[in-house]
Amino acid sequence: MIVGIGVDLVDIPRFERTIERTPQLLPRLFSEAEQQLKPHSQAARYAAKEALIKALGGSDGVHWTEIEIASEASGRPVFSLCGSTAAVVAERGITALHLSLSHDAGLATAYVIAEAVPAGESEESA
Repeated sequence: MIVGIGVDLVDIPRFERTIERTPQLLPRLFSEAEQQLKPHSQAARYAAKEALIKALGGSDGVHWTEIEIASEASGRPVFSLCGSTAAVVAERGITALHLSLSHDAGLATAYVIAEAVPAGESEESA
């Protein structure tokens, strides 16, 4: 059952200018691995983190650096959560997070679907 949906759009040139002006934002927003990425990939990951917060219905207990967007061997983006952010997701009964990223024409976008198993059902029967 879908319990939350979030979408976010980031203007990549504006994002780049912000990071150039305020480089101390990088360690506040991104994991060490994410800080090494190109700006268009960072912008997409920023959008993903914003979209996740929207899918969760708010940012209480969520911390930017506890949300990392990694890639499976296939290239598919996935969330890697830790700390209180992982706890918030678990407390809300969320059993799956689906993420799609894209960047083109100076824009980066992310779409997140948060899924939970309805009360009384197991994951196998859902």
